[in-house]
Parts: sequence; C-alpha cells; structure tokens
Amino acid sequence: MVNSYYKSDFRSGVSDGHIPSISTDIDSVRAFQFEVHFTGVPGGAEPRDLTLAAKKVSSVTMTSEDIVVDRVNDKTYYPGKVTPEEVTITFDNIYLKNTDKKLWDLFTETYDPVTGHLGDASDIKIGKVEVVLLDNRLEPHSVLSMYGAYAKKYALSELQYSENQFNTIEVNFRFDYLDVTSN
Repeated sequence: MVNSYYKSDFRSGVSDGHIPSISTDIDSVRAFQFEVHFTGVPGGAEPRDLTLAAKKVSSVTMTSEDIVVDRVNDKTYYPGKVTPEEVTITFDNIYLKNTDKKLWDLFTETYDPVTGHLGDASDIKIGKVEVVLLDNRLEPHSVLSMYGAYAKKYALSELQYSENQFNTIEVNFRFDYLDVTSN
C-alpha cells in the first residue's frame, strides 16, 4: 500500500476545500516596479523638479578599486578609491510631456553645440536623481539617490519604417555620490 505521507502532511486542507496559504515573506522587488524623479534640475531662473516616463534604468554601480600590497610571499588587498559608474536611463518620448525637448535642454546645460557653451559644475549638476523602487502595493520600498548628476550623453533611438515600436531617448548620467535608503 502507498504511504499517504505527502497527502496528509503537505496537502492537508486542500481536500477540505481550503487553499493553503502562500508565504510572501521572501518576495523580491520586481525589476519593472520603479519611478525616476529629478530634483533641482538646472536651467531657467531657478532649479526645478522633473518627472518623465522612464522605461529602463541601467545598473546603478559604485566600485571600490583595490590597493594591492605585495609582500614577500603573498598579497594583501585594501579598499581604495571608490568610483561611481555611468547610469543610462531610457525614456519614452511622450508627445504631451515634450520629453525630447526637456532632455535635450538638460543635455545642453552640459554642452550646447549651437553656442559652444560648456557648462561648469555649478551650472550643470542636478541636485538629486532618485530611482524609487516600489513594492507589490506600488508603495516606495527603497530609494537610490544619486547626487551631483549631469547629462553626459543624449541618444535618440533609431528611426525606421519597419519597426512598430515607440520612440525612446537614452541619456547617460554621471554622478558623484550614491545613497540607498529603505522605508
């Protein structure tokens, strides 16, 4: 006779019309649940805030370089200079928001090809770029805050008749400091 261990211990309650509860304690933050906010955007009379539809955010990365100390028979490593890497944010080019113009204006604070004006740090730095990670209820879970960011590259997606996709704009940002907070 077959042992009913599986049915009795792992499926108890199913036959009685009850559904077993599923734990949500180990749920993860989803890759598609995020928002991007810009605070203190340069340009105009005074800094402003900007929220645009972001489609994709590349990896937000800080890297600590190694200091290698060669000794007689071995090597020892110490943490060295910390370097933030560029972040690429892909935006949907939305008609009503004039996304392409707003992002171009942001880039021209760094370098304006029409006038040749090259912005300095006090003119081009965005106060804060926040990537807000959302939980399953779409409430903020944690925030990646990049301080001292500026637009380094502006790239309009390829335009062609054979594609049936929305137009996007990629902007690369360089930043000075990163802070990660959790709610």
